[in-house]
Amino acid sequence: MIKQLQRRFIRIAVVALTVAMVLVVGIVNVANWISVRGELFSTLSLIVPPDMTDEIPATPVILPSEPAETAPPARREESGATQEAGQANDPFPPRNRHFRNMVAESKWFTGILSEEGEVKFYRLDQMENLEEETARELVFQAAGGNRTEGILQDYLFRVQTLRSGKKRVVLLNCETRLTAVRKLILISVIACAGGILLAWLLVTLASRKAVEPTIRNMEQQKQFITNASHELKTPLTVISTNMELMEMEDADNPWIKSTQKQTAVLRRLVDELVYLSRMEEENSRLTVEQIDAGKLLEETAEPFISMAEFSGREMTVETEEGLQINGDRASLQRLMSTLCDNAVKYASAGPIRAEIRAEGKNHVVLRVSNPVAEPLTRKQCEQLFNRFYRVDESRSKEKKAGFGIGLAIAAAIAEKHGGRISAAMEDENIVFTCVLPKEAKF
Repeated sequence: MIKQLQRRFIRIAVVALTVAMVLVVGIVNVANWISVRGELFSTLSLIVPPDMTDEIPATPVILPSEPAETAPPARREESGATQEAGQANDPFPPRNRHFRNMVAESKWFTGILSEEGEVKFYRLDQMENLEEETARELVFQAAGGNRTEGILQDYLFRVQTLRSGKKRVVLLNCETRLTAVRKLILISVIACAGGILLAWLLVTLASRKAVEPTIRNMEQQKQFITNASHELKTPLTVISTNMELMEMEDADNPWIKSTQKQTAVLRRLVDELVYLSRMEEENSRLTVEQIDAGKLLEETAEPFISMAEFSGREMTVETEEGLQINGDRASLQRLMSTLCDNAVKYASAGPIRAEIRAEGKNHVVLRVSNPVAEPLTRKQCEQLFNRFYRVDESRSKEKKAGFGIGLAIAAAIAEKHGGRISAAMEDENIVFTCVLPKEAKF
């Protein structure tokens, strides 16, 4: 239980941190990409406006002349009248001067594609490492699609249909900006992976400390149950002995028989509580031996087959030959016995089935199923392994009812062997599935 609690804490903490880090990294990269993409399209719009469809080759926007404040003194007066008009037409307001540098530093070229498939290039000479054949292929690819603008390899393109019917393709080199985006993605992914690994390591190291208060409470509860159970054994033994002596004097006394019966029930409950506490102890040791799981199930289920026949039901057992596992024989037999007993007791009309088989190379699966009169909900199936839980909310003891800790003991045995147990409804049957490792480590 303690190891399971630690694993659950580590899993929840790591998953929460992973989700948070992935969200942060994703938001940062998406925001960066939106920003870069917006700047690139703005630069492309300044180089070639979307409504420019004449025959003149695309040219960048004419940058405004230097500000009046930096002009020579002799020119300030004569330029004063034109400054206001220049500011009105300035495409780069003071808060957007960033785009001035973007346009100045950009490398781009234009291809005019005729209806015959001939390409005439403009400003191709500034593309130092771009061959004409590669440029022609880029123009064809951009003009051949249905999009008027987009990203092609490391180029941002815009396609315009001119008045003459020709197509003009402007391609802006975005290699530097796209490389920066890719590097940011790579660095952030590596940082995210490293952060997740570091978080996993720190959470693993700190998990014991984090769950220590819960572990302390659980240990105190187990110790209380164990001590109380041992303390109850002495008075129960005294009561049982006294009842036997009184029975010798008055054998037909119904009160004596009733007291003896309840004493036996209470003693069995104490024994089961002690056994459950021992199974849940972290440092308890069991005897590990090589066991033929198929034969062990057949031996365990044999008396329950007779009980099922006596009740008018049929119970079948299916096993695999040579299915070897390592574990404690007594506790595994008790696990199988609990599941078979539960199936026979609470089965409605219909067949009962118990089977054990290999699952992969390292596990075996024990399945015990029986029909039920009223299907259980998923929540009820999960609560079946809680101590003293009964499906009947009134928890009134019926004739077949036990203490409600048999399945809790089965779950503790499975966990002690490094396995797990679960219950689920399949059609009209309740199926208990227990997965056990072939090599149990205590």
